[in-house]
Amino acid sequence: MWVRFSNKYELNTMILKVAIPDVIPEKTAGFEDHFEVAQEIISSMNGWLGHQLQQCLEVPNRYILLVRWVKLEDHTIGSRQSPTYQKWKKLLHDFYAPFAVVEHSTTKYEK
Repeated sequence: MWVRFSNKYELNTMILKVAIPDVIPEKTAGFEDHFEVAQEIISSMNGWLGHQLQQCLEVPNRYILLVRWVKLEDHTIGSRQSPTYQKWKKLLHDFYAPFAVVEHSTTKYEK
């Protein structure tokens, strides 16, 4: 569930990381089991505001990971350059084929 923002400043400055990993089809159950552990790592990071993992209905081995960050550097530097990122990577990256596309965005409009 998404949280309502208390003011326009928060809405316009939050960063949304969108990753779209395709998981090796016969490894989706293992990926989901590992994600349950890995989400504890990401949720302990500085600047983390919340996340969702969604599964594509048309392509069942495709997932969408949405992570809300206070600022871009919380993910690109704080998260990715932390020692705990190596644990995240070890838990999840072997399930991807190919490696996930990752992009960051900010909200322009919401109704």
